[in-house]
Amino acid sequence: MGVLADTWIVNEARLGSMITPFARGRSRKGRISYGVSSYGYDFRLANEFRIPDFAGLKLLDPKRINELHFLNVEASSCSIPANSFALGRSLEYFRIPRNILAVCQGKSTYARCGLIVNVTPLEPGWEGYLTISLVNAAPVPIRVYAGEGIGQILFLLGEGDCTSSYADRSGKYQGQKRIQLARI
Repeated sequence: MGVLADTWIVNEARLGSMITPFARGRSRKGRISYGVSSYGYDFRLANEFRIPDFAGLKLLDPKRINELHFLNVEASSCSIPANSFALGRSLEYFRIPRNILAVCQGKSTYARCGLIVNVTPLEPGWEGYLTISLVNAAPVPIRVYAGEGIGQILFLLGEGDCTSSYADRSGKYQGQKRIQLARI
């Protein structure tokens, strides 16, 4: 396993080869910002959502997530019910090199409304659209907007290529093109 370097200054040319579509600027008047940030990239939410239907369900089991029915929604925004969640996907497609690990945090605009954005680390060698868990911790619904910023990716540069990448291990979420439910 490689050691992560202390710092890495974002190189827009390199980011542009890792992210499609790639947005250079950051200022978006009247919209939640996206694009290159100081040491990362603010990614956008696509217009595809999966809303869970909990009717008759007494337990959520990640080994049997397909038993939970999801409503597929395609819209310019999505209202996430109070104390619930929805799944979304990134507008951007990511290709992570063998010497980079990427981690994600939610945008502060949504955090101030009680939205928790959860994306697992983007491992070296992984590529695909992100499946995003959007958790509403507020007692009222929260609206999220497609085509606008939803989270920030921070890139950590390793001292060299990893010895075993996500692609080498044939990771089960490699190359995902849509919102992917849990796989075992």
